[in-house]
Amino acid sequence: MITDPTTLYLLHIIYLVALAAEAMTAALAAGRRSMDWVGVILLACITGLGGGSVRDLLLDHHPLSWVGSPELLLVTGGAAILTIIIARHMHRLQRVFLFLDAVGLVVFSIIGSNIAIGLDQPFLVVIAAGMITGCVGGVLRDILCNDVPLLFRAELYATVSVITVAIFAGGGRLGLDHNLVLLLALSAGLCLRLLALRFGWSMPKFVYKHDLH
Repeated sequence: MITDPTTLYLLHIIYLVALAAEAMTAALAAGRRSMDWVGVILLACITGLGGGSVRDLLLDHHPLSWVGSPELLLVTGGAAILTIIIARHMHRLQRVFLFLDAVGLVVFSIIGSNIAIGLDQPFLVVIAAGMITGCVGGVLRDILCNDVPLLFRAELYATVSVITVAIFAGGGRLGLDHNLVLLLALSAGLCLRLLALRFGWSMPKFVYKHDLH
């Protein structure tokens, strides 16, 4: 478990940047569905904070992140409003947002697993908590936008989250230095996600077309 104040502070700063990026991508998704401003802000908040909220509810961890830190709502809501204002220029930042989305997936996963470790949860629960934190916000966004969630497609997404958390939690259980384990998990998860995007790596698909009736 990460306890060093400096490391936690730096991780929190990265988390806020990634949170804003996730909210902005959600706002763009809302714009493609012609939602009103309230809908855009709600979708941004749900996407950015939904994974952590589901994790906290399942682990009985209170208060929820945005209840304990209401300023997180200002970050997600403010990012959504900023997206509306500068929407015409957003297409120029596509690569930046792909990178920040990868950072968000990895950082959210690590933060979620770190909370589960702090609650003395079993290893498998730690893995699940990290994946829920990293992925469920995007699932909620896609469902609300009537899309097939990215998590359920062949693209390497949940796999990246699981590998990242496994390195982070496994290294901690082996007694390795927490900062070293954090760096390894961040680097491995981010590189894997970016390489998957670059080369189109994906998981095998299951295709079954026969009718049982």
